Amino acid sequence: MPKKPPAPSDAPASYEAALEELEQLVARIESGQLPLDQMLAGYQRGAALLAFCRERLDAVQDQIKVLDEGQLQPWTQE
Repeated sequence: MPKKPPAPSDAPASYEAALEELEQLVARIESGQLPLDQMLAGYQRGAALLAFCRERLDAVQDQIKVLDEGQLQPWTQE
C-alpha cells in the first residue's frame, strides 16, 4: 500500500507543535490502552510527524550551511 503525504490541513503549525503532538502520541501508544485500529492510525500519524520534523531540521541545517559559507560549524554554547 503506497504512503500518501499528509493533507495540508494535517500539517503541524510548527516543528515544536509537531514534536509535542508526537510525544503525546507516543505516550498514548505506549500506554497499551488503544484499540488496534487506533494504534495503527497513531503509528501512521507518528511517521508523518517524524518526517515533518526531519524535513524541518534538514531545512534549518541547510540554512546554517549557507550562513556559515558552506561549512557546517560545531555548535557551542556561549
